[in-house]
Order: sequence, then structure tokens, then C-alpha cells
Amino acid sequence: MDQQPDPTPPTAPAESADRPVDRSLDRSGEGGLRIRASDSDRNVVIERLGDALAEGALDTAEYNRRLEAATTAVTQGDLAPLTADLPESQAARRRAEAARRVARAEADKREWFNEWGYWGGGALIMTVIWGIACLKDGELRFYWPVWPLGIWAAILVSYALWPERDKDDRDDKSDKGSGAR
Repeated sequence: MDQQPDPTPPTAPAESADRPVDRSLDRSGEGGLRIRASDSDRNVVIERLGDALAEGALDTAEYNRRLEAATTAVTQGDLAPLTADLPESQAARRRAEAARRVARAEADKREWFNEWGYWGGGALIMTVIWGIACLKDGELRFYWPVWPLGIWAAILVSYALWPERDKDDRDDKSDKGSGAR
């Protein structure tokens, strides 16, 4: 007799009086909505509700009801419906854009200081080469590294005076100007 495998999936261990099964972490079928909500999860929802109130998407009574539900929410499934019907927050978009600009400015600043470090390394190497040549010849010669180091420094200073725009920003602006999407 040919036995075929059982098509039904294995079942979870049955609950017993001495060992109950914890279903609060069960992610199956609900997209993680039964995961416990953290304080930061609740704070994100509360901030979004505040934005919706400020932008007129919620009235005060509805805001207060949702705020109470958000502060007492236990799982992410309790939080999700509180903002599901709200439009995208313009205030959140502005905050995210401002944070992106600040992060980009900080990254550009770090990159610029790193370039000066490379310049210092290049200055050291060229000065050592110049010094060895002077020792070999037995006399001080013209400090030739001044030319490449001066040009390199001028380029670095020009980056500070006329910063290059982010390539992605340039591409976005050219796409909008040409009508391409």
C-alpha cells in the first residue's frame, strides 16, 4: 500500500493547563499586528495625530478619542487603525526634508574635512620628496610642492565657496524641467 504524505500542515502544540501557548507574538496571517507596541511606536502615532489635528484632518473630539486609544494601545494592531485613514502629513514631510538637508550638510562637511586630510598627506609626501632631493643635492632648492599643493588647496577652498549641489537634486530638477517622470 502506497502512503501519501499528509497535506495538512503540522499544528502548534496544544495548550495545556501547566504550559499555555503565548499567542501575543504570533505573526502568522496578521502582518505583525499582534506584536507589542513600544513607547516609540505610540509616540510616532501621537505625533501623526497631532499633525492631523493641526492640518484640520481631525477635529478636537476625534483627536482626543484617538489620542486616548494611542496611549493605551498594547499592540501595533491597536495603533494601525488610528492613522490608517489620515492623509500624508505635510508637517512630517517638512521635518523629514529638513532632517535630510541637515544630514547631507553634515556629510558634506565631513567629506570636505577628509579631503583636507588627504591634502595634508599629499603635502607630507611631497615635502619628504623635496627634502630628500635637497639633501641629495646638498642645497635648498625651490620648494616645488607649493604648486601642486596650492592648486589642490584652491580647489578645496572653491568647494567651500561654491558647493556642488547633490547630483540627485540636479537630476530631479532637470527631470521636472523636461517633463519626464
